[in-house]
Amino acid sequence: MPSRVLDFPVFDVDNHMYETTDAFTKFLPAEYEGLIKYVEVAGRTKIAVRNTISDYIPNPTFEVVAAPGAQEEYFRSGNPDGKSRREILGKAIRAIPAYSQPEPRLKLMDEIGLDRAMMWPTLASLLEERLRDDPMATHVVIHALNQWMHEHWTFNYEGRIFATPVISMCIVERAIEELEWVLERGARAVLIRPAPVPGFMGPRSPALPEFDPFWQRVSDAGILVGMHASDSGYQRYLNEWEGVRGGEMLPFKGGSGFAAIVGHQSRPIIDTVASLIGHGLCTRFPDIRFAPVENGSNWVRPLLDDLEHAWSMAPNFFDENPVEAFKRNIYVHPFHEEDPIGLVKLIGADRVLFGSDFPHPEGLADPISFVDELKGLSDEEIRLVMGGNLARLMQVDAAA
Repeated sequence: MPSRVLDFPVFDVDNHMYETTDAFTKFLPAEYEGLIKYVEVAGRTKIAVRNTISDYIPNPTFEVVAAPGAQEEYFRSGNPDGKSRREILGKAIRAIPAYSQPEPRLKLMDEIGLDRAMMWPTLASLLEERLRDDPMATHVVIHALNQWMHEHWTFNYEGRIFATPVISMCIVERAIEELEWVLERGARAVLIRPAPVPGFMGPRSPALPEFDPFWQRVSDAGILVGMHASDSGYQRYLNEWEGVRGGEMLPFKGGSGFAAIVGHQSRPIIDTVASLIGHGLCTRFPDIRFAPVENGSNWVRPLLDDLEHAWSMAPNFFDENPVEAFKRNIYVHPFHEEDPIGLVKLIGADRVLFGSDFPHPEGLADPISFVDELKGLSDEEIRLVMGGNLARLMQVDAAA
């Protein structure tokens, strides 16, 4: 039984699947065989991309995982005792079928009180950065992943689970083709990495006018654009400050005091949203809705201050007030340990989305307990945050 009885439907913007080991390879064309593979290293299974072993996810088979919410108290209260990451994570558990299959996931959702959930991939967040110098291979692998996702989960499972396909923006024409493919199969949202887009001539912002044919199709379709936290390629900047040559993003290993400071500043999503607005995409396409998911919300107020300052000092650079563009186009998912009521006061209850990050260790073991963080809001505001806003964005009825 759910921990609470709520008299309104709950729509979670941040649930995760654990991909099976054939997720990237089952539909990979023969000429790309071996591009992604699993290898044994000292008795442990690792994933290799173009024969380079990645430690981005320590256990990419997901047979054994951290328990849901294992780090909940850590993120809520900090680490005053200086515990190690292993001590914080606690004892690992065997993954259950509900983490990788839709039918048992529905039963689990009933048990924990979720009416609907957006379902994001987990391991897929490593793909684009490790293929950044090969745009064609990036599109091929992403399409193979989406084919697997559609076969395994569908993009709309019984009107309750909405798996979110990935769109790579490297080649505009291929991005449009992928968008059309997922739209034909019922996708209600897409995942676009919050990062500069790699290309044949180097990286550039996805908000530049060269991508407008893609964004026009997004606008016409009315589909939600999710920008889930990922490997956005910012490790290279950390490495320069740390004096490290090369090296991938390793979110589950220890770092340094410097990394702990700058890693909390949410630079990837700040830069991405600043580009969406500063490069005029939100103004050219005012109907597109962007949802930064699992990026928290502590970055919102500083960015709004920066937008307001830019508007006051250089209004000739903008075709409209950038703060107004933010409050029209951007929907924010706050972390449970932050200040969701303060966020509601800042941007409005109709722009805030509840998400639990279930079943990841960083999230909530009991997703609907997030409602406790909303005490003091009106009933209508709570309904909007806990699912009403997302139902509107996903174009589904409020009640599942």
